[in-house]
Amino acid sequence: MTASGEFSLIERYFRRPAPSGMLGVGDDCALLSPAQGCELAVSTDMLVEGRHFFPDADPRQLGHKALAVNLSDLAAMGARPLACTLALSLPRVDEAWLQGFSEGFHALAKEAQCPLVGGDTTGGAPGVVLCITVMGQVRRHQALRRDAARVGDDIWVSGTLGAADIALRLAQGRLPADAARLKAALPFLQCPTPRLKLGRYLAGVAHAAIDISDGLLQDLGHILKASQCAADVWLDALPPNPVLQGLPPEIRQDALLAGGDAYELCFTAHTRRREQIEILSRQLDLPLSRVGVVRRGQGLRVLDADGQEIPVTRRGFDHFSDNPDHG
Repeated sequence: MTASGEFSLIERYFRRPAPSGMLGVGDDCALLSPAQGCELAVSTDMLVEGRHFFPDADPRQLGHKALAVNLSDLAAMGARPLACTLALSLPRVDEAWLQGFSEGFHALAKEAQCPLVGGDTTGGAPGVVLCITVMGQVRRHQALRRDAARVGDDIWVSGTLGAADIALRLAQGRLPADAARLKAALPFLQCPTPRLKLGRYLAGVAHAAIDISDGLLQDLGHILKASQCAADVWLDALPPNPVLQGLPPEIRQDALLAGGDAYELCFTAHTRRREQIEILSRQLDLPLSRVGVVRRGQGLRVLDADGQEIPVTRRGFDHFSDNPDHG
């Protein structure tokens, strides 16, 4: 990609006016000013063609998802989006692809009030590589840190689980073909919704939080490790997406416990917050399910309705060894 081609590409597809008080695309650095009394929250994610998304992924949906999975990290910290940057490596310049990708990216950026303020483009990679950094702000001492869970906390999950995992299995041919189920499940894989509003409301209410990107058990395990606690998760309390209906019990269980790409929030909170969280669920029109409890010790148990531990063989996605095309 020539220098003139790079600058033309940036100007055509990615330059947008920066909000008042910011210096955005077009200078050596972006300049941002977090609000007084706030801390800066920063997260970076990389998406690689063939590993995190299919080579024939719809570019507009990919533009949305690339930003959405990063915004989900801000939601998990209780942060309000401030701005983002995008580094983009392309095997070649494809005008139609860039048009669709940039439209999907900027549409979500506008909705989330997270303007693109900088980045980089280059050519030469065998496939598309995306690297996005999001920046947000959260009131000082109110960030939802992974190391803040406390013994006795309720464990909560937003939305429903399992749909994106089932969509991926169907798309990869790892489940028998089912056109209706695939059609219902694909939007959860291709266009996830970052729970930004929920995250902001939980700041100062919940103790710890994480977004479910690699599977509930694996991601909850990160909270427990950082907080030096253990937990019990109640299988029957987990909120299944309707697309799981009619699937074999072992597949349904695995999708709920270990299915990635959910981008729902898993959080812990004191028991006295239950009524407040239930009211919040109604206000946001978003299911918030109490699915377990934090306890002393080490480890994470999954219990059935009788309180008996259920053996679990898979806890989540491994970015170096598992099936590709997981976001």
